[in-house]
Amino acid sequence: MFTLSQIDIKTSYSTVYRIMKEAWIVEESKRHPNGITREDAAAQKSENLIQRDFRASAPNQKWLSDTTEIPCSDSKLYLSAVLDCFNGEIVGLAMDDNMRKELCIQAFENASKVKNARGMIYHSDRGSQFTRYAFRECIAKRDAVQSMSGTGRCYDNARMESFFAALKKEKLY
Repeated sequence: MFTLSQIDIKTSYSTVYRIMKEAWIVEESKRHPNGITREDAAAQKSENLIQRDFRASAPNQKWLSDTTEIPCSDSKLYLSAVLDCFNGEIVGLAMDDNMRKELCIQAFENASKVKNARGMIYHSDRGSQFTRYAFRECIAKRDAVQSMSGTGRCYDNARMESFFAALKKEKLY
């Protein structure tokens, strides 16, 4: 078997992809490039305290959080996880069939109870579940300081995004 470059046929990736798609050899990606984050425009925003610095000198100083969608055969599963920047450990998570604020509250509470932690910087994107009053009230009970990425700025929460990418690649797909 030969590759196109071995037999001196010059072409681009997009040309090969288009021809393969027309021949039904590959199918369209079902991924959503813009993600699932929906910003609550009326909600109060928090400052980005992390500024892409994902290092911590001790446990429970900086926690990252996000929610991801996992397609299942009969519906969707939403997973919210909390990552400790000190050692990359997932300190809390929650799963549900919806992406409401209760999912994120449960993940935070699970992490807080397991680690008996207080006063951390809690960083997430600007998804509506993280900007809700009930969520802010929940983290305030643990003296956590909320930090938020800008909408559509995946690099501001890259370490959490990287965890979800590895999880899906190694365990799901």
